[in-house]
Amino acid sequence: MASVHLHPILRAVDEKTIARWLPKRPVNTHKGDYGRLLLLCGAVGYTGAPALAATAALRTGAGLVFVGVPETAYPIVASKLTEPMVFPLPDENGMLSKDAVPAVLERLKKADACLIGCGLGQSEATAAVVRAVLEHATCPVVLDADGINVLDGHIDILRGAACPVILTPHEGEFLRLGGSLEKGRASGAVRLFQQTGATVLLKGHRTLICGDGGLYVNRCGNPGMATGGSGDVLAGIVVSMLGQGLNPTQAAAAAAWLHGKAGDLCAREIGQYGMLPTDLLKRLPRLLK
Repeated sequence: MASVHLHPILRAVDEKTIARWLPKRPVNTHKGDYGRLLLLCGAVGYTGAPALAATAALRTGAGLVFVGVPETAYPIVASKLTEPMVFPLPDENGMLSKDAVPAVLERLKKADACLIGCGLGQSEATAAVVRAVLEHATCPVVLDADGINVLDGHIDILRGAACPVILTPHEGEFLRLGGSLEKGRASGAVRLFQQTGATVLLKGHRTLICGDGGLYVNRCGNPGMATGGSGDVLAGIVVSMLGQGLNPTQAAAAAAWLHGKAGDLCAREIGQYGMLPTDLLKRLPRLLK
């Protein structure tokens, strides 16, 4: 359970911190050494989310990325992606159905990290898939977007999770989870971490990360990143960092910095008004030489 004391020291994450955390790459390694990731994302009408998250994971060093999507969305997502391995799962009304659970749990057995939620949609069935993942996964799990939203009113599921969990809420999702901002964002992030045991990445201006590894703030990034799909890129980076061996606090903090720094490169080179999440993807490799 949560081990951070009530008032942890707030530390800034920066380039030197990331350099210490990122694993070195020996010459005699292969793709299996850099994470086997399972992404459960997307729905009919939300096919960009899995593509952005999967590409972000690969652009930040992931070795193998498997993307499970609803069967009716599969042709579109598969046509968007070349490097990740996309596979169809049983669906209902364009979203994952409860019948997808056995296949998901089988895939989880071989995963080093899992991301669930980007563009997933909200239904009783998607909630059942999320619960199954949290109850059975032995690898770290990133809960993003609808993966968080379907837990509205069921924070007890997080406390009982069988695996390390990273939550990536914006402020609206944070409040729906039962978080409070009355005493400020930092206090709110610490409190939610203590309530759930999950690492909290609270998005927004000066993104905050609180977990067993402490409390961090990311000071890079800009308003140009406030566009649909940016969060999918961030979630993909988080799961990539987990798959490469960073602990949950490190993975969340490193992802926040990489995401924000890529946004700052975009702002400098093309301006804030027209930047797209795909522009972030193009600049991520420049930060990981």
